[in-house]
Amino acid sequence: MPRAAKKSANKAASTDFKNFVPYKPKKGEEYMNEKQREHFKGILLIWKAELMQEVDRTVTHMKDEAANFPDPADRATQEEEFSLELRTRDRERKLIKKIDSTIERVEHDDYGFCDACGVEIGIKRLEARPTANLCIDCKTLDEIKERQEMG
Repeated sequence: MPRAAKKSANKAASTDFKNFVPYKPKKGEEYMNEKQREHFKGILLIWKAELMQEVDRTVTHMKDEAANFPDPADRATQEEEFSLELRTRDRERKLIKKIDSTIERVEHDDYGFCDACGVEIGIKRLEARPTANLCIDCKTLDEIKERQEMG
């Protein structure tokens, strides 16, 4: 893998939502109250902003680095690097859409509960995966079913 493509892939992998202070619920605090929803909305907005910055960097990088190399091997290397970057950005574009729909769920008080069984997903799980819409048990069953279908 070309050095620039590795750098881009590593940068994409490090663009995460880890820059937050974990929420510490008070004893007897209601699950998914206003403070908790604001906490998760903040995490989601920061994560989305980081992804959007990465998209802007990619566009700038591709404009700046675009060259018509006379050597076919150099041209192929550049095209492969751009292809990898574009695939990564496409995955991030889909993630941004998921983040947007999750923010909408937070705003409509429909966040933090399992779509399958209705149980609380849990603050720690949501901090690990803010876009989670299944509790750990339902997600585990979902993955088992998926593996069985795949063979």
